[in-house]
Amino acid sequence: MTTVGSAPAPRELRRFVTPEGVDLRLRIGTAGERASAFLLDATFIVLGLAAFSLAIVLTASSLATAGLGTPQVGAYLSVIWLLGFFVVRNFYFMAFELGARAATPGKRIIGLRVAARDGGRLTAEAVFARNALREIEIFLPLQVLLISLGQVSDGYGGWLIALGVAWTGGFALFPLFNRDRLRVGDFVAGTWVVKSGRERLSIDLLDAADAANAQSRYAFSVDQANAYGVKELYVLEDVLRRRDPKTLAAVAERIRVKIGWRAIDAETDAEFLTAYYGALRARLETQLLFGRRRQDKFDKP
Repeated sequence: MTTVGSAPAPRELRRFVTPEGVDLRLRIGTAGERASAFLLDATFIVLGLAAFSLAIVLTASSLATAGLGTPQVGAYLSVIWLLGFFVVRNFYFMAFELGARAATPGKRIIGLRVAARDGGRLTAEAVFARNALREIEIFLPLQVLLISLGQVSDGYGGWLIALGVAWTGGFALFPLFNRDRLRVGDFVAGTWVVKSGRERLSIDLLDAADAANAQSRYAFSVDQANAYGVKELYVLEDVLRRRDPKTLAAVAERIRVKIGWRAIDAETDAEFLTAYYGALRARLETQLLFGRRRQDKFDKP
């Protein structure tokens, strides 16, 4: 997917032309949407840590009641809590963004997802990089603030508080000063946060009779139906919804060439694409049942 020039558009819109020749417009997540998503995720993290902490306390209480509450056991439980805190804080975002939806629960509620700025696949390296920077952007300065608040009475907290506020504020306000509302982590990783696509594969584009007629006339092999992934499915949805004849013809020709399709009698571009959409969607949903779904045409089946 490559970026091309575009006419003036709302500030959040970005125009792309895919390798299939489809002109798409993505909307960048606003600073308010991203902040809301992060606050939701922070709430979920805090609730998760609270539940985990309660479980540790109850475990320690039970062991003490049973006469097993030795200092060594207490030390072990403390280590377990610290490890749990570290894992949740550092891998919550990574685990969800590496998933099929490329979004944490907070982003999904707000309707956002992470995407590669070059239009390619969102790689594990990019997800790791953008989230590793969050430690420097948010969590480390917050730790400085907490430590400094505890040292105010000692006369050393003032400059640490100023440092923590400046550090946190500088990174927090950074997305307001660039066109694509990018965090520093997004700059490093080559990612951005956009409005998410449709969450379900089972979206009816035509009425049942038209869809059944298209499916009955076309028979795609497993390899042909497996030529594309979820990303291309959403692109194909947009093509079928817009019904632009030129776009239908261009996309149909590209798919025919890629899957080695020989046209049948009285074949139309719209009917062919509708039938292929149904075959691709069915194949992806079948894969999902077995815990595997191809993300795009570059993802090995």
